[in-house]
Amino acid sequence: MSLITYGSIAVGDTLPPLITGPVTRSTLALFAAASGDHNPIHIDIDFAQSAGMPDVFAHGMLGMAYMGRLLTNWVPQHSLRDFSTRFTAITHLGETLICTGTVDDKHNGGLVQLEIQAANDQGEVKLSGQALILLP
Repeated sequence: MSLITYGSIAVGDTLPPLITGPVTRSTLALFAAASGDHNPIHIDIDFAQSAGMPDVFAHGMLGMAYMGRLLTNWVPQHSLRDFSTRFTAITHLGETLICTGTVDDKHNGGLVQLEIQAANDQGEVKLSGQALILLP
């Protein structure tokens, strides 16, 4: 990772995208184990179908974790000052997420505001949010 400085960033600049592999049942099981979120709607097809869903689907926080990786691929974790997300659509099995970010504003003191999102490969936005980054 090369050093990104406040002076080298302009409003409208984009982060290198993060493209995930397709969401699989294994992805969901591993995330459930790692996060401690064993909600059966994400890992038990019978439960998901009894709730009216065609199949299990990704945890919202899995998408947020991918968005966090987008940010920490760009800057070190200690540079993050704020990170928020709004969940806008369900991420289904087999979907690939493309996480992107754009510099939305620059504030005094080296703070950079980003608009971030995760969308599937069809362009349907699954999560949208913002991050505030402190750059040297």
